[in-house]
Amino acid sequence: MAEKIERTAPAETKPVKTEKSKADKKNQGNALSRFGRRIAKWFREMKSELKKVVWPTGKQTLKNVVVACVVMIVSGIVLWAFDQLAMVIVNALISIGK
Repeated sequence: MAEKIERTAPAETKPVKTEKSKADKKNQGNALSRFGRRIAKWFREMKSELKKVVWPTGKQTLKNVVVACVVMIVSGIVLWAFDQLAMVIVNALISIGK
């Protein structure tokens, strides 16, 4: 015959409190120094990457600024023209309605 097996939940164990040892305190200090080393490494890598950038000359920069200003002025004129046209149409519709 088959025996009946009783299943019981394992007894809960409480975590054992341990005092912070010198090694734990040392690891905490190491974490700060690791953070500092990571920051320094990030700055070194950033400086390295910035050296690889091909920076535009002053003449190229001036040309790009002029092109950007011309595009903004033309866009402003086009928007102003559409606004004036819309204002004329709305005023005409309002005058028809009176």
